Amino acid sequence: MKIRILVATFGLLVIAGVLGWTFRIDLLLAIAERRAAADEVAPAQSVAWQKAAPQPRDGRPNIVFILLDDLGINDLSTFGGGVAGGRVQTPHIDRLAAEGAVFRQAYAGTASCAPSRAMLLTGRYPTRTGFEFTPTPDGMGRAVSMIANSTDSGLPPVRYDREAADRQPPYEAMGLPSSEVTLAEVLKASGYYTAHIGKWHLGRSTGSRPTDQGFDDSLLMASGLFLPEDHPDVVNARLPFDPVDRFLWARMRFAASFNNGPWFEPGGYLTDYWTDEAVSIIREHRDEPFFLYLAHWGVHTPLQATRSDYDAVGTIQPHRLRVYAAMVRALDRSVGRILAVLDEEGLAEDTLVVLSSDNGGAGYLGLAEINAPYRGWKLTLYEGGLRVPLFLRWPGRVPAGTVVEPPVAHIDLLPTLAAAAGAPLPTDRIIDGRDLLPIASGASTEEPHEALYWHSAHYAAVRRGDWKLQRSERPAFRRLYDLVTDPTEEVNVAADHPLITSELDALLDAHLADRRPPLYLPTLEAPVALDKTLAEPVSAADSIVYWPN
Repeated sequence: MKIRILVATFGLLVIAGVLGWTFRIDLLLAIAERRAAADEVAPAQSVAWQKAAPQPRDGRPNIVFILLDDLGINDLSTFGGGVAGGRVQTPHIDRLAAEGAVFRQAYAGTASCAPSRAMLLTGRYPTRTGFEFTPTPDGMGRAVSMIANSTDSGLPPVRYDREAADRQPPYEAMGLPSSEVTLAEVLKASGYYTAHIGKWHLGRSTGSRPTDQGFDDSLLMASGLFLPEDHPDVVNARLPFDPVDRFLWARMRFAASFNNGPWFEPGGYLTDYWTDEAVSIIREHRDEPFFLYLAHWGVHTPLQATRSDYDAVGTIQPHRLRVYAAMVRALDRSVGRILAVLDEEGLAEDTLVVLSSDNGGAGYLGLAEINAPYRGWKLTLYEGGLRVPLFLRWPGRVPAGTVVEPPVAHIDLLPTLAAAAGAPLPTDRIIDGRDLLPIASGASTEEPHEALYWHSAHYAAVRRGDWKLQRSERPAFRRLYDLVTDPTEEVNVAADHPLITSELDALLDAHLADRRPPLYLPTLEAPVALDKTLAEPVSAADSIVYWPN
């Protein structure tokens, strides 16, 4: 009898183990959903922005910095593109560009979001700050690697470093150190009211939160849904081929937080809600110099659009592209509303407006043309991952229709905006960026940089003049591109130009020689196909890079 019970028990354990293994991903996502459901989110509430303290402007402009998320360079009609072969135009963003300076060769700080955001707010490379990798929520690395490695995409496995993950601090504590000086701190010290709206991704613990880093007020994207998934006005597009998307849908909520307070539901579709609040700030603080950092979540996944935008863009296929196009339409409308309120309040002449994106468009969306004509995606150091829009409008100081050709980067934003405000830069540290106002205003034609640098663990790149070198340890390669004759980086000419390759190698070595150790270790190395989206099967003949994070 005992033997039968033991055999039966063993059999049940085997069956349970088999079922657990078979449905392990479903179980993992179910656990993530359960944790998300435990997050308390209060009903929508009004936001009590600080009241204005009128003061003389003394020539100081208001500064509005609009940052988009994961926007592809070809998503804008400004450059002759537009989503879905140009079917969706961006007229308000086009207007912003036409009325100021367009930087034709503008680069993200890096090919992923959080380090780029750290660079644009500090003007410093990760070699100095140590903020090298994008913090991810607890459990995300394990879940993403498990989901990715269970598919038959043809990509090599995602490498998950469990030991490094176990040694990491909690997600909330992985932030930009309080010892860094941000753009908000520089402007606040010069008398500006400073407000942050939207995504932050630079830490949520004491010292690294927006209100600890120079912002008087912060309306934070506490989680990542644009609307509740079952909202009557939302159109959703899940990406079953994308492990990150599957995790986000399971884990995220529709939630905001004001000045580090409890979570509450935003007052509408995120892009529109953030814009509503931005308009309120502009109206309230029209009589004092203000800095508004509007950090949109669009067009990052999860892909969610309003029904009205979805209907307005027409019968675009596939469904995910139509939802994406509708999200771009909402972003363009946001820019239009910001420009309109500046006009209505008589502030257009006294306001410097900047627009950029944190990095290039993501291949895991399964949308092939978003970075055209450039090769590569977010999470690669190819032009598709690094080229971003950068527009600067300041009537009377920056002539309309200005086109700036020299390469510039996110590290230039802090010194540029500080110079516009007449605010002194910190003198106790190196600022890697350069003031772009002289070339934007036509006062100078000198190139701001001898070279620009990017790196993420074993993967690095440098651009000097029109030469760009990429190098990697896994897989091992050195690839040299002449961006004049080969802007899409198709032909590696390293063997034909050994001296240039050696010189750029030496520049990279020097840049990394005194590199500060990363504040937080990478826990994943994800393979990214350069010429395929994640929705397409990959073969052994396809070029792949590994992105550490």
